[in-house]
Amino acid sequence: MRADLHVHTYYSDGLISPEEVAAAASAEGLNLVAVTDHDCILAYPELSAACNKKGIKAVQGIEVSAYEGLVKIHTLGYNLDVKNPQFKEFSKRLYDGALIRAEDIVNKLNKNSVFITLDEVLNYRHSPLSPVHAMHVARACAKKGYCNGSAEAFFFNYLAWGKPAFSNLCRPTPEEAVEVITACGGFSSLAHPARISMERGELLSLIKRMASCGLGGIEAVYSAHTEMETAYYKETASNLRLLVTGGSDTHYFGGSRKIGSPEFYADGELAARLGI
Repeated sequence: MRADLHVHTYYSDGLISPEEVAAAASAEGLNLVAVTDHDCILAYPELSAACNKKGIKAVQGIEVSAYEGLVKIHTLGYNLDVKNPQFKEFSKRLYDGALIRAEDIVNKLNKNSVFITLDEVLNYRHSPLSPVHAMHVARACAKKGYCNGSAEAFFFNYLAWGKPAFSNLCRPTPEEAVEVITACGGFSSLAHPARISMERGELLSLIKRMASCGLGGIEAVYSAHTEMETAYYKETASNLRLLVTGGSDTHYFGGSRKIGSPEFYADGELAARLGI
């Protein structure tokens, strides 16, 4: 099945609706799509209903933002039992942690003469159930004129690692993310490994540790991977007996990333692990 297993909506840091995701997936000829919003699964009911009308399959997904020291490690999770008490507890931890982190960011911004309030930031969420994201902070600040360019520019000038208002408080470890996904009956995949700021040997050791915790795949096929990076991580997945996943990481329309690109096909084994 032609698939895109990495798309974001306005329930996290994206700007598109689940219905728009389904429409774009259908227009691109996809058979399968997953919304993997950061630290939440709020989009899935709307995505599933919209995909049913389009005759394509939807899989429930999440992208957990974990940290290995100061390095961000995104872990994709699919087909989880969201009624599992462990998932509910983990979701609450992610939500509460995001709020603490946002408060830390706002305090750091205020100390750097960027005057924004937490309430202003929270207004940029589509839903009060959505964990607050650093991009919500960036959009609020850009709207107030603290950046000559886009919210993305503000993010990289103030909120990224090494910048004045960076915060990684209350983040889980990569192993914790995989363990929770596995405990809840889900399938996990390491997101965009070539974009992880870690030496390859060190990253390989981390992938092996995550695999021992239940990691099932590597997102070798990714919109910002080169051909050589894609080939390397496909080989890595094969050597570690992990499956290959693929996705665009689309957040909005009109940018460099497009739903359905790069072209990726989910085979029968992956489809079964995704619950299709």
